[in-house]
Amino acid sequence: MATQTKSSKGKFMPAVEETIERIRSFNEKILESGKTVGGAWLDTYEKAQRSVLDFETQVANASELDSVSAVAKAQAEFVTDITSAYTKVARELLS
Repeated sequence: MATQTKSSKGKFMPAVEETIERIRSFNEKILESGKTVGGAWLDTYEKAQRSVLDFETQVANASELDSVSAVAKAQAEFVTDITSAYTKVARELLS
C-alpha cells in the first residue's frame, strides 16, 4: 500500500506544480495589465487636468483686475504642482 500512495503522489505533484506555475503566470499578466491601465489612466488624468488649468490661466489673463488674475494664476500653479507630485508618485508605484 505504501507503494500505491507513493506512486499516486508522484503522479499528482507534477500536476500541482504545473497549476501553481499557471497561476503565477496569470497573476503576472494581471499585474502587468494593471500597470498598463494605470499608466493610461494617469496620462488621461494629466491631459484633462492640463486642459482645465490652461483654460483657468486664459480666464485669469483675460481678467482686468490684477488681484483676480494673480489669485487665479496662483491657484493654477498650485494645482499644477499638486497634480505633478501626485502623478509622479503614482507612476513610481506602478513601476
